[in-house]
Amino acid sequence: MTEKKSAAADPAVEKELEGVPEHMKNDTPEATDTADAQIAALEDALAAAQQEVLYAQAETQNVRRRMEKEAQDARAYAATGFARDVLSVSDNLSRALESIPAEMRESEAMKPLVIGLEATGRELDSVFAKNGITRIAAMGMPLDPNQHQAMVEIPTTDAEPGTIVAEMQAGYMIKDRLLRPALVGVAKAAE
Repeated sequence: MTEKKSAAADPAVEKELEGVPEHMKNDTPEATDTADAQIAALEDALAAAQQEVLYAQAETQNVRRRMEKEAQDARAYAATGFARDVLSVSDNLSRALESIPAEMRESEAMKPLVIGLEATGRELDSVFAKNGITRIAAMGMPLDPNQHQAMVEIPTTDAEPGTIVAEMQAGYMIKDRLLRPALVGVAKAAE
């Protein structure tokens, strides 16, 4: 009652409180506790919402980075299928050049053909280099299952076991990825 009297005694306060519901006018300890609990609940909800916003921003940034990486990889390795197909053309050209006998290479009639085929091979190698396609080193190297595919074991005393002593088909990388493994023969201890 004393609180109501003091509020009623001050006409300025009474005028200011006009229209405010009665349950909000009471300055009882219960009303203060309820207000404090509501404030604490709202602060907790605000903190949770801020945390969710941070998580959402982080996830958005991760998705953006992942999409940029995928787009970069797609640009870098878009020609992989085409490059594999052209490798067979390169293999056939190399086999054709290797099969030309020495007397045909020296023949005046065949010399322009041989020179043309060799120039085509060099141009193909140049195009591969421009597009990040490189040949995998094989002969004399230790077998690397990430780059070489062993097709046969060859008994020999000239090389350490596990060393590549024959190359049946060249292997290639496109930038830092395997395009085609080298098909190789690997040395094994002679029996």
